[in-house]
Amino acid sequence: MLTLERAKELLATTTTEEHLFLHAKNVMAAMGGLAKHFGENEEHWMAIGYLHDYDYETYPEEHLAHTAEPLRAAGLTEEEIRAILAHGYGHVNEVEPVTNLEKSLYTVDELTGIVQAAARMRPLGITDMEVASFMKKFKDKKFAAKCDRELIKNGCSLLGMEVKEVAEIVIEAMKAHAEELGLGPKE
Repeated sequence: MLTLERAKELLATTTTEEHLFLHAKNVMAAMGGLAKHFGENEEHWMAIGYLHDYDYETYPEEHLAHTAEPLRAAGLTEEEIRAILAHGYGHVNEVEPVTNLEKSLYTVDELTGIVQAAARMRPLGITDMEVASFMKKFKDKKFAAKCDRELIKNGCSLLGMEVKEVAEIVIEAMKAHAEELGLGPKE
């Protein structure tokens, strides 16, 4: 089973850009929250979240096309590889998310971008963010415009949850990692 320590080792072999590591940490935190929600192994889900963009820096135009074989060689299970591939459903591949792990990663990959952007605008960062203020930002299509809201809505639908429900879980999970994510109170 993929551990967080191993996920960090593997991502460090393909990634150098700080913003990609920060994104990995955001998704990691969010996945831990959803694992807890679904009663699953938090560290395992966090490890999958951390590693999900394994080939992105090297192959941004062919994202996920260079993921399966190296991760298989590194000892990941087919379930773990499929979970990572499924976050590209509909935009870079046709690996449909079917498990809660896959659906969660598919959803939070984009959702964490809006949460992070909203938290950065607040004097206390994410530490005092409520889901209601997040939802105002979510509805403003000009805010964090590159984050695909339709994909997020689709992912929440796949999970059988409202955006507000998933966002609340993600915000709370990211609060627990506020300092590591650079989303604590401004100095």
